[in-house]
Amino acid sequence: MTKVEYKDTEIAVKKKLGQNFLTDRNITRKIVIASGAGPRENILEIGPGFGALTKEIMTCNPIFTVVEKDPKLAEFIRTEYPQLNLLEGDFLDTDLESLATEQPLRILGNIPYSITTPILFKLLEQRRSFLSATLMMQHEVAMRIVAKPSTKDYGILAVQIQSFCHIDYLFKVGRKVFRPQPGVDSAVIRMTPKQNDPVYDAQGFRRFVRTAFHQRRKTLLNNLKESYNLELVESHTLKLRAEALSIDDFFQLFVQLKPLQ
Repeated sequence: MTKVEYKDTEIAVKKKLGQNFLTDRNITRKIVIASGAGPRENILEIGPGFGALTKEIMTCNPIFTVVEKDPKLAEFIRTEYPQLNLLEGDFLDTDLESLATEQPLRILGNIPYSITTPILFKLLEQRRSFLSATLMMQHEVAMRIVAKPSTKDYGILAVQIQSFCHIDYLFKVGRKVFRPQPGVDSAVIRMTPKQNDPVYDAQGFRRFVRTAFHQRRKTLLNNLKESYNLELVESHTLKLRAEALSIDDFFQLFVQLKPLQ
């Protein structure tokens, strides 16, 4: 079992929580600068761990909220940084809307590899609660988020997130700056929710995108015909695969569809 020790606190690294702790202050400084976090903002950090990013955030804002699931790490943060608002629990169960009642959040975090996608979709669902989310994640996942049409990485994740957020790929982070060292590199991205939702039915749009990509090798016609009335859609569009459509193409196609009862 891998163990990590910091300031007399030793924890057994929990693989199921995707724990890899950042050790390079140059990286944490770059993350905070890129986030745009300022002294009067409502900041939320996801998974502070041993506080590498936490300490850097405090240089611009000494009081903010952190969410930590690991009880031993939560106790470490409670002792080391008593002035912070510590929420001990799972970020996926955290009500962002209640935290953003008075002011929208500025979110930062080195998010666990094991639950990156659920975290991203939670942020997408509660995007009205934050100004931006600057996140470090597995490089492969970051590339899937920023992917362009007609590439192997372009799929549900890219379309869903790019449809409702502006995405900036900021920089790559090598695996050597973590304890324990993961088997892959990381990257930092920034998600900024679009001010106006591009579609009237965001949940319906997300279902449509999942259906369009249901079987990547099949055409839109084959993926959509069991769920939608396609009479108003041009035949040449239906001969394409979902990966060929741009974000705007998806919006236009969604407007033309009517779900089958």
